[in-house]
Amino acid sequence: MTTLIKLEDVHKIYKLDSTEVPALNGISLSINKGDFVALIGPSGSGKSTAMNLVGCLDLASKGEIYLKEHNIKHLSESDLAQIRGKQIGFIFQVFNLVPSLTALENVALPMAFQNVPRGIRLKRARELLEQVGLSDRMKHLPSQLSGGQIQRVAIARALINDPEIILADEPTGNLDTKTGDEIMKLLYDLNRKGKTIILVTHNPDLTKLANKIIRLKDGKLVGS
Repeated sequence: MTTLIKLEDVHKIYKLDSTEVPALNGISLSINKGDFVALIGPSGSGKSTAMNLVGCLDLASKGEIYLKEHNIKHLSESDLAQIRGKQIGFIFQVFNLVPSLTALENVALPMAFQNVPRGIRLKRARELLEQVGLSDRMKHLPSQLSGGQIQRVAIARALINDPEIILADEPTGNLDTKTGDEIMKLLYDLNRKGKTIILVTHNPDLTKLANKIIRLKDGKLVGS
């Protein structure tokens, strides 16, 4: 198996005035290509911090994080931005769509930051919206969509640059049970097609589709 992500004795300490607040305390783990990983723990366990580090949104205070063969602490900010733009797709609980853009435009937006021509990015966005079952909602604004439809747009947006890794932070947190189940099935289908999924959640029911479960408590690994 190919190791995509490796954490070695990773610590993260936040400084609030003169106080140090540890969020992660020596985490070591590996994630392989094609894994469906559930990173689970209660609020304050450090799971979102771990996701931010894996997603190159933040840097560790101590320890090593490897994305493929790259130690990310040795990469420049422009290199990290390229990784975030091309290799990792992000799905958040709060959706983060641009209210003034249509579903189609929201999905295509990350490709604009990669300087992809407009025609190509809109074609790709249409294909992805069809894939997530929203072919009849492409011209709708986020305010005209249901919560489940908005999350499907967010998933399509996460896929627009064909990333290897999908990071999903509580992707069903704002959805009813039935819609949440549909979103989880969509993530499972993406995993079956070869995407590596890292699901961050506090809900044990969402771990059923994962092939690897990593449990955090008080910033430490407590089981997997």
